[in-house]
Amino acid sequence: MEKKDEGNPPMAVTGSRDENEDVKSTMRTAETMLRLVPVALCVSALVVMLKNTQTNDYGSLSYSDLGAFRYLVNANGICAGYSLLSAVIVAMPRAWTMPQAWTFFLLDQVLTYVILAAGTVSTEVLYLANKGDTSIAWSAACVSFGGFCHKALISTVITFVAVIFYAALSLVSSYKLFSKYDAPVVTQSGEGIKTVTLGSPPPPSNLHLHLHAKLACPAHNNSPN
Repeated sequence: MEKKDEGNPPMAVTGSRDENEDVKSTMRTAETMLRLVPVALCVSALVVMLKNTQTNDYGSLSYSDLGAFRYLVNANGICAGYSLLSAVIVAMPRAWTMPQAWTFFLLDQVLTYVILAAGTVSTEVLYLANKGDTSIAWSAACVSFGGFCHKALISTVITFVAVIFYAALSLVSSYKLFSKYDAPVVTQSGEGIKTVTLGSPPPPSNLHLHLHAKLACPAHNNSPN
């Protein structure tokens, strides 16, 4: 009796499919956690700055008196909300479409620059509050409001930690978007004419066929009418 060749066993195909699903599940969990961490960081920076008020013999100073710190509070609130919403969407086990990949790529880029700008302008204000600026008669306010400056510094540092996570998210969303594109295909036709296309090359149009015929028959094109 001849032995029947059954090809690839079904168990091997099933095992490979399960392995791919495990890898996707692990990556999805890792990205979800990467998006949840900025929620805690942004909320922490926001709460610390919201409670940053000091009153003494020199007067009263609050975060709302400075536009840079108001921007930091708003930016952290927006980023916390976006991070939570994006984490919920990423955690859903479903295939990603190209519009979704583009949306997350653009939003991650925008929010990264928003939170980076918040940390940058707050750092500039803290520097002036600590060092002062004699050219504009701005004294070092932190000498009189040390507690206020300390809390503002903590909030700014937490904001920059959130920037690191947002930079990592930007890299992840960039990879998820551009890895969907095929490698460029180089084709050669006619007299050394090369075309480069992304993915599968499109079918030739009537204009392309007409030009190809002219290049292939130069003698016919030069014949007298």
